[in-house]
Amino acid sequence: MTMFRAGHNKPRPRLREPLKRDEPRNSLRNIGLGLLLASIAIAAAFLATKNASAHPGHSNHADILDSPIAGVRNNYWYDYRSDIEEAESELRKDLRRAKSRQDNREAWAEYNRELRDARSDYRKEMIEKGYILRRGVVTVEG
Repeated sequence: MTMFRAGHNKPRPRLREPLKRDEPRNSLRNIGLGLLLASIAIAAAFLATKNASAHPGHSNHADILDSPIAGVRNNYWYDYRSDIEEAESELRKDLRRAKSRQDNREAWAEYNRELRDARSDYRKEMIEKGYILRRGVVTVEG
């Protein structure tokens, strides 16, 4: 064993308080703490579901088509579906950033405009391809 200067080869005694047995805690205090934690968890779950349900779903929008016109799945149908998905993602972003009711109204108004625009574009393309007959067009031969 290597010897250091006098007194340096022994560890210093640590000043520790003697161990004490804890007194039993008040069970009401534990219950109160449990209720507090439970209420915080419920509030967090509520906020998470509120954000997750920012979009009410397709059932609340009559403007969203569930199936393609005339059952034809072509590029125009897939363009329409991608426009709808893009509008939904923009709505979620806008609602997350909204700080007032006016911001919420503007986000929903923009979303509804995009839905109408997507359906209108899809319908026009399907009319051009002949899958939908134009309304109000009269052909007179003579």
